Amino acid sequence: GDVHGDYNQFLRTLLAAKVIDQNNQWIGGRAHLIQTGDLFDRGPDSRKAMDLLMKLEPEARNAGGHVHCLVGNHEEMVLRGDWRYLHPGEIQAFGDRQKFSAAIGPEGIYGQWLRKLNGVVKINNILFVHAGLGGAYATMSLDQLNEGIRRGINTGTGMARDSNGPLWYRALAKADDANTHEMVKPIFETHSVSHVVIGHTPVGRILPKAGGKVILIDVGMSKAYGGPAGCLVIDKGIFYANYAGHPQMKLPIGTLTPSGDRK
Repeated sequence: GDVHGDYNQFLRTLLAAKVIDQNNQWIGGRAHLIQTGDLFDRGPDSRKAMDLLMKLEPEARNAGGHVHCLVGNHEEMVLRGDWRYLHPGEIQAFGDRQKFSAAIGPEGIYGQWLRKLNGVVKINNILFVHAGLGGAYATMSLDQLNEGIRRGINTGTGMARDSNGPLWYRALAKADDANTHEMVKPIFETHSVSHVVIGHTPVGRILPKAGGKVILIDVGMSKAYGGPAGCLVIDKGIFYANYAGHPQMKLPIGTLTPSGDRK
């Protein structure tokens, strides 16, 4: 979920999930690591978090695994020039505002990397997205969504800024279970998935909703929120909440078919 510039909490999370070792080397083998966006803002060390993810991408690939970095609304904001939530340390890590702007600009190393990221990814029967999918976005294909997000990131318009869009939508996090069941039906049908995993809305813990049809993973790990270093782990179809310093806990989530029926 959302790192928000807290590199140390991010490290603790990855170590607890056993995808990196004490030297920050990939040891996850064929695992998929999905970071659902919002590396920027509120904390000082987004550059360190980006550096680590950029380093882990080829290491994971060489081991048969994969690192999926998704874009969040705070990436969209920072790239658009909305710096109201930037921690001073984020700029200082690059030297000054001019150097920070150049580094995240279209020609900068970080800017180029960020502008190529997807906003939505499907792994097996699970859809991962920063915030959620509302309205017409619930029935768009992965290509339509990711192309629309990248186009919006580059132009500062459209899908990337829409309140129903993948980077901003909060209804999946806020609705009661009955409404959540209805809202995910078009998503499940369009993408042939049984679960949607989202960040964006801090909830303090890994929180399944509607029997696990939606799983909230923004634990508020940044010191700005005071939450734990934690993530969702999915191993052989079993869902776990993993918090640094605590035993991994199995979540009460059954396997669902795309129609919403429990197997």
